[in-house]
Amino acid sequence: MRPGNYITLPNQNVDTDGNISVPYAGAIRAKSRTPTEVQRSIVDALKNRAIEPQAVVALIEQRTSLISVLGEVNSPNRFPANAAGEHVLDAITRAGGPKGQGFDTWVMLERDGKRTTVPFGQLVYEPKSNIYAHPGDTIYVYREPQTFVAFGASGAQGQFNFEAWRISLAEAVAKAGGLNDSSADPASVFVYRGELPEVAAKLGVDVSKYSGPIIPVVYNINFRDPAGYFLATRFQLRNKDVLYASNAASVEDAKVMQQIRLVTATVNDPIVAAYNATLLRNSIKLAP
Repeated sequence: MRPGNYITLPNQNVDTDGNISVPYAGAIRAKSRTPTEVQRSIVDALKNRAIEPQAVVALIEQRTSLISVLGEVNSPNRFPANAAGEHVLDAITRAGGPKGQGFDTWVMLERDGKRTTVPFGQLVYEPKSNIYAHPGDTIYVYREPQTFVAFGASGAQGQFNFEAWRISLAEAVAKAGGLNDSSADPASVFVYRGELPEVAAKLGVDVSKYSGPIIPVVYNINFRDPAGYFLATRFQLRNKDVLYASNAASVEDAKVMQQIRLVTATVNDPIVAAYNATLLRNSIKLAP
């Protein structure tokens, strides 16, 4: 091409109407279009003014298609969306990554007025959950340890942290100190959890009796059966689950006997005391 047959235009800002201005072509629509689509529009507009016109359009900077990453990241920031597309983990990486180890980290995505929250580990270990980030998204990273409560005839009682993205029921029992040999019933270990109606229905629960969005479900694991151990290693505990180890029947019988003994002792002790006092008085009278 001879000199002068091409021209480089200065960077064009997209105006409030979504257009850019090109000499001899006029206003060209740019909003919600790719650079290739803008090129075609410029060529079409110049066909009547030039012979075999060509145009090359490049995206230099995005000042409106921004993604915000906030919270427990090393470099909270608001940056332009990548024109080639990027996933949620990519956006978090651009913000320096999470501050913690990740197993107690949660990621909240806000888009078009809607929010959803998933554990950070789910984005790492389940690629299908690592969706594309869109311009205008807000990603909030925060730390909230996953916990479960254990009580009953376990070795220790209280609230325990997962300290991992996921733990099995077997690991949870171990964290709680195992089952108490002298009082626990291995066949009566229960997990209390709220399930969604569709999950409860698959478990055979009559969900018509409940009006709320959460159905209370109690799972029972029998550790007397060897299969129960294998099931416990595959049963994943969830955040805020309640683990309860029931007492053995012999322990309950002992409690009943203790109550009976307490009642009888309450009645019998005054009688024994009065009888002993009478014997002591008689012994004093008979003394020389």
